[in-house]
Amino acid sequence: MKKFVSIIVAVLFCWLASADDYRKYVEKYSDIAVKEMKRTGVPASITLAQGLLESRAGLSPLAADGNNHFGIKCHNDWNGKKMYHDDDANGECFRVYKNARESYEDHSRFLAGKQRYASLFKLKTTDYKGWARGLKKAGYATSPTYANKLIELIELYELDRFDHGR
Repeated sequence: MKKFVSIIVAVLFCWLASADDYRKYVEKYSDIAVKEMKRTGVPASITLAQGLLESRAGLSPLAADGNNHFGIKCHNDWNGKKMYHDDDANGECFRVYKNARESYEDHSRFLAGKQRYASLFKLKTTDYKGWARGLKKAGYATSPTYANKLIELIELYELDRFDHGR
């Protein structure tokens, strides 16, 4: 029953964000994604696709109320502000940021600083399919279709154009 409710909620979220919302999100945050790619090596296309998916184009409660565009949970090393939200379990702790830029910067640090993502940094920044599959394999998200969703978003909105640094 919980899975069924999660699916219904996900479908409703998709309906609430329009294609225009997605395009505006990309336009608004692409510069930050490119800057982070140059700084850390995380492909801009992956960052933007994750931001679109995880924040529902900036409309999710985590993004709207906590500037958390990537669904990054508190974990043991987080000392900043926190908010609680139902995700895989009820009342999970999520990071809160002052603004979206902080969220993007922390996303890059999070990936670059975790051993489980180290193999991704051996891939080219233009290998968005490898990155998407690697993120799923490393456990970034629990959805079995996570990699495919990222790839679909990248291809639909041509996000790979940002992987060349503009």
